[in-house]
Amino acid sequence: MRARTPSAALPASDVSSGVGLAGLLGLALWILFCRNYVPIADALGIPGPRGPLSGPYASLAAMLFTSVPMVVWSLLVDKVHLRPSTGIDWSNPKPASEIMHISTVKIAGIWATWAIIAGLYCLGRWYWNGQYLFAMEVLIQALVPMLMLSVPYIVWLDRRMVEPRDHAWHFGAMLLGREAYDPDEVKKHWRAWIIKGFFGAFMISILPGGFQQIVEADLSALAANPAAFALFLITLLFVVDVQIGTVGYLVTFRPLDAHIRSGNPFLGGWVAALLCYPPFVFGFMGGDGILAYEVNTPGWQHWFAGNTFLLSLWGGWLVFLTAVYAWATVVFGIRFSNLTYRGVLTNGPYRFTRHPAYLSKNLFWWSATLPFLVSADGSLVDMIRNIFFLGVVSAIYYWRAKTEEAHLLGEDPKYRAYFDWMGEHGLITEPLTRLKRKLRPRGPVLQHPAE
Repeated sequence: MRARTPSAALPASDVSSGVGLAGLLGLALWILFCRNYVPIADALGIPGPRGPLSGPYASLAAMLFTSVPMVVWSLLVDKVHLRPSTGIDWSNPKPASEIMHISTVKIAGIWATWAIIAGLYCLGRWYWNGQYLFAMEVLIQALVPMLMLSVPYIVWLDRRMVEPRDHAWHFGAMLLGREAYDPDEVKKHWRAWIIKGFFGAFMISILPGGFQQIVEADLSALAANPAAFALFLITLLFVVDVQIGTVGYLVTFRPLDAHIRSGNPFLGGWVAALLCYPPFVFGFMGGDGILAYEVNTPGWQHWFAGNTFLLSLWGGWLVFLTAVYAWATVVFGIRFSNLTYRGVLTNGPYRFTRHPAYLSKNLFWWSATLPFLVSADGSLVDMIRNIFFLGVVSAIYYWRAKTEEAHLLGEDPKYRAYFDWMGEHGLITEPLTRLKRKLRPRGPVLQHPAE
């Protein structure tokens, strides 16, 4: 069987670099405003209490300042609404009377989906404790506007869609039982909405914590402590990641070409991903989990304490790894989400390796935890367990990466071209390709099974 010839050029990314940078600028301006609210309020004579805007709703408002610049850039600069992949024909809207029967079925499907997800939230005890309480409060307040706005939005969109009978329509048709539906389309509908429901609530729940730390931080005090300053920068970068990531989960609108085209169809991909998030992560990777890898490991600040140079050097390394992790989210712009296919990224850190977020995150854990160094209360057994279990965690992320690749290889020829190009030219992946060739016995070259 003949092997494919790798593309001579790196395929163009479906998301331009400007999208994420626009969102990053908007977020930075909002953070600066929140940190300096007191002098701004004094100068403008704004009544009310004085203090930095660090509350949970300020973190929620940050999504507005993050998302609007990205949407504007996408529409005005990249003109994503004109791409064929949206499935929209703007030039020939249909009369509302012609598509109303389709829209009605779709609205029934969407409303039923939201009702089922709300029921699942009610059943999940963890959604009504701790940080999830904020997410539930936000979603409850958003419910009525969502119901009201969904009707005109769906009718408006269906008038312009080339094929308005999408995944949601097929689910509605199944519920109403009046028209034939495709079970595979119903599965695609639910893969997308389970992803949005599960990860959307989680992302909203973690917005306030880091945002408050950044807005209230005393930079003059941090400047004298290299470890504390590094932790501040790491928290700031995680705020960037969470803010843009949350926008990605929520802004999945077809006119922005940001709709979920498919959810990962592989059970292994779902298992590997869900193991890494609450509530499942607490039983596996948490402090008392099966794969706990931080037992009697005081970490990098303990081992380098008293040495300003090493604290600065190691802290800088951890900041760099976190920056790569955040960069891998920023370049998604409004398209970030787990377990989905929403286009192909080939720029930013994805120019150097296919999985920069997973690589940087795992290097961060190994570098910050230092599992091979245990405290005086520890033992050789603790060290062995820590190394082994952190290795298992890294293996889970490798598993996630392979299932994601299998999903995308089966969906988009552009990703297959990107996959091959990275294997031959990527800064990280090309040496791995050469190593595999040396270790692999010679034989016929097989095509990707996804083809």
